[in-house]
Amino acid sequence: MAEKNESGLSKRERQVMEIVYQRREVSAQDVWNEIPDFPSYSAVRSVLSVLEEKGLLIHRMEGKKYIYSPTISHKRAMRSAVKQLMSIYFENSLEKAVSAMLEIHTGDLTDDDFRNLAEIIDRTRKEDNG
Repeated sequence: MAEKNESGLSKRERQVMEIVYQRREVSAQDVWNEIPDFPSYSAVRSVLSVLEEKGLLIHRMEGKKYIYSPTISHKRAMRSAVKQLMSIYFENSLEKAVSAMLEIHTGDLTDDDFRNLAEIIDRTRKEDNG
């Protein structure tokens, strides 16, 4: 059974969507070339069709092949995924989500990282009050 994440996409579907977002337009051959461990070319075509059925991709004909592109921007897709993650795991609490991320990355953050995060918080606070 395929591994699913919170947004209902399998690992393969997420891989394909990342390629689509990077390239903006792809054919099945492009995806096949980019992901070397895909089981078969027909599996690539199948995943692209499923993503189109889910409303995440549209296609146009170019000669005899389909060229796929995303139906929403990567930024909008990321925001949607984060909102869903916040709802499922953090009771829509930004504080809980940020706290969890900081706990995960405690040893990875430098003083510059902490300064940058503080600047983002300050800038956001000023924009909300301004």
